[in-house]
Amino acid sequence: MRIKRTTPRSGIARRVRLIAVTTGLVAAAAVTIPTSSASGAEPFTASELKSAGASVLKADVPGTAWAVDAKTNKVVVTVDSTVSATEIAEIRATAADNAGALQIKHVPGKFNKLIQGGDAIYASSWRCSLGFNVRSGTTYYFLTAGHCTDGAGTWWSNSTHTTTLGTTAGSSFPTNDYGLVRYTNTTVAKAGTAGGVDITSAGTPAVGATVYRDGSTTGTHSGRVSALNATVNYGGGDIVYGMIQTNVCAEPGDSGGSLYSSSGIAYGLTSGGSGNCTSGGTTFFQPVVEALSAYGVSVF
Repeated sequence: MRIKRTTPRSGIARRVRLIAVTTGLVAAAAVTIPTSSASGAEPFTASELKSAGASVLKADVPGTAWAVDAKTNKVVVTVDSTVSATEIAEIRATAADNAGALQIKHVPGKFNKLIQGGDAIYASSWRCSLGFNVRSGTTYYFLTAGHCTDGAGTWWSNSTHTTTLGTTAGSSFPTNDYGLVRYTNTTVAKAGTAGGVDITSAGTPAVGATVYRDGSTTGTHSGRVSALNATVNYGGGDIVYGMIQTNVCAEPGDSGGSLYSSSGIAYGLTSGGSGNCTSGGTTFFQPVVEALSAYGVSVF
């Protein structure tokens, strides 16, 4: 299911496409279909796993995401409902001798970029979520998703655009999915919290760790990290790398929202996925450590 911006901009088809989706995540029970194997546990080398992942990228099938699973020693390829059996066969054929290193995992719904963590933020024609307030010295900013800031200038705190927050100072999408907005309104309160949790540091979660996501559409939800360093192909050339993959639900408008721990460690910014907060979902997050490093800012 493709979810479009709250108020799509006329005449700019690419922008509507980029910011059209939030987390229309339809995550029901995932069905894992292992590739055929004589022993079921081949000792693939790091080089073979890297080559297998590169083959998935080369196949260029929208609706796919992949990451190495250290427990199974395979590249788990998560595919949404738009990926056909023919396309899966194409992925395996591209992997050639390394096809045995691929494990296909099906999830319902369609991978989309999420537009609309916590508070709602409004560009001229769409809504997203604020990720984390950050600063460099005495200058304050906030981080959100790059597919939100891509093409956006001024940001407001309300849909009627009467309270200005600031202007986009940096944006990276695709490849990455992070953006930086500089506060220009000195009267706006800038709390160093997310979902009511005081954010005191930033880091990378472990696979299996419990995490929390906050967004302006669905509020706070929790889940677990299922993979790190995942690559996601949203289609149309929009491929992002190094993402955190989770089973936390999200919906349209949650894009850019915060991913963090109960102890106040900032982990990521909501990028996209499939599903919803009724049936569940698969959601991907841009690691926040990378964004902080890129812009020379820190949480507080």
